[in-house]
This record gives sequence, structure tokens and C-alpha cells, in this order.
Amino acid sequence: MSHVDSIVIVGAGTMGSGIAFAAASAGLSAVVIDVHEPALGKAKDYHGKTAARSVEKGRLLEADAKGLLGRIRYEKDLGAAKGTRFAIEAASERVDLKKDLFRRLAEVALPDAVLATNTSSISITEIASSVGAHADRVIGMHFFNPVPVMKLVEVIKGLATSDSTVERTIALAKTMGKTPIPANDRAGFVSNRVLMPLINEAFFAWMEGVARPEDIDEIMKLGCNFPMGPLRLADFIGLDVCHDIMMVLHRELGDPKFFPCPLLRQLVTAGRLGDKTGRGVYDHAR
Repeated sequence: MSHVDSIVIVGAGTMGSGIAFAAASAGLSAVVIDVHEPALGKAKDYHGKTAARSVEKGRLLEADAKGLLGRIRYEKDLGAAKGTRFAIEAASERVDLKKDLFRRLAEVALPDAVLATNTSSISITEIASSVGAHADRVIGMHFFNPVPVMKLVEVIKGLATSDSTVERTIALAKTMGKTPIPANDRAGFVSNRVLMPLINEAFFAWMEGVARPEDIDEIMKLGCNFPMGPLRLADFIGLDVCHDIMMVLHRELGDPKFFPCPLLRQLVTAGRLGDKTGRGVYDHAR
């Protein structure tokens, strides 16, 4: 089993940039690839600010922060993944996009490279179907936001995933200071199979006038010891992301209980997506 000292991350959004920072913090080199220049700029800015904050709080020395940032490279072309031993895809939750990326990654990565996806709900087996004979190298590596803080990584084995691929993925997660826990390849895995219906039900409670959003959240925080209420968490995750995961659960599992609440759908249609747009369930601009 070859040692991994550098990884490629495809997608410079919230999750991709977080994975890159966590990898660099653990001493790994990370190449962040995204075709959108503004996304790369935003990721670089996030890395700089996060490192500076760690220095201010005394968690990191100035020299170490500089070294950390020096281990992250930013590229626009997927060709930058050439020769990699370990790639993690963190693009949008669209199965067509992911399958296309995996086809192309399989062509440029080393023949024995692990091809991991950070998907939060899409079938690993379906993504792996795009790479033919290389399906044994495809695996789910589901990180949690914010990646530098959250310890959990759900490790999801597809139908064809080899034991070697699982072992290498677990080893990398541990190198990054994470706690890898296995889950089977079913829609939503464990985390979102349980969490998203809970969030969806909170929207129904709001829509039906059971309580105000802030009261729903406070009751769940104090009554269930949640660090964050479900509606506030939905804003943090992104209402569009919650909606899309519910749609995957509904499509794959076929149960009407997984269909997104009409109020959630309405907010997404209105572009009120949560923290990232400044307004969702709550107004974050105030």
C-alpha cells in the first residue's frame, strides 16, 4: 500500500477548500482544481484568512501558517491531476457532472489511484459505473462542514470498491486527523438519511404554524441537546443542498416522506439559500 503525501481536490467550493486546508494542516500537499477562476480565488482567500485566524488564536505559529499555505496549489485544468495517487471530488451534487469528472480523472490519475467522492447522498456504485474496469478504485469519502473542525468522515464502499481502496481511504482520513466510520452505499448513507428528514420535518412544523423558526430551533437545542437547531443548520448547509439531498432520497428510496417540504422548495425557488446568500430561514444580513 503506497504512502500518500499529496492529494488532488476537484472543486474549490466550501467542502473542497475545507478538505484542502485540512490536508495541508496535516502536512500533505494539496492541488485544488476548479474551472471557475473566482472559485479558486475565494478558496485562496478562505485559506489565508483561516490560517491567519489560527495564528491570532495561538493555534499556529506564523512560520507554520506560511508552510501550510505553501502546500496548497490552485489550478484550473483537470490535467493538473496527472500522476496523482489520490483524488477527492468535491463538485456540485449532480450525478452527470460527477460521472464526467470521474471518467476524466481515471484517464489522468495513476492506474492504481484512489478516486474518492465527497458526495453526501449520490450512489457510489452509480458514480463508479462511469469508469468501467476502474470501479474498484472508486469510494465515498464524505467530509463534514466545516472540514477543518469536524472529525467525522463517512467511508462508503460501492459494489465494486476493493478492500485495498477502503484501507487506503481510511489511512488517509487518519493522516488528516479525521475519524473514518464505514457506511453502506444507500441513498444519504447514515448522516443524511437521518438528518435531512429531521430538517424537512422542522420546515413542516414551521409551515403548519406549530412554532416560529427560532422557537423550533431553541426547543431542539435545549430539548435534544443539539448544538444548532435544525432550521439554523439548514441555512448553514444551504437550503438548496438540503432540497437536493431530499430529492435524491425520494428518488432512490421511493417513499413520499422524503419529498421536500413545500416551504423549503419555495425558499429555494426564491433564491433564499441560507448563509451563502445572506438570507434563508433567517436574515443573515442584519
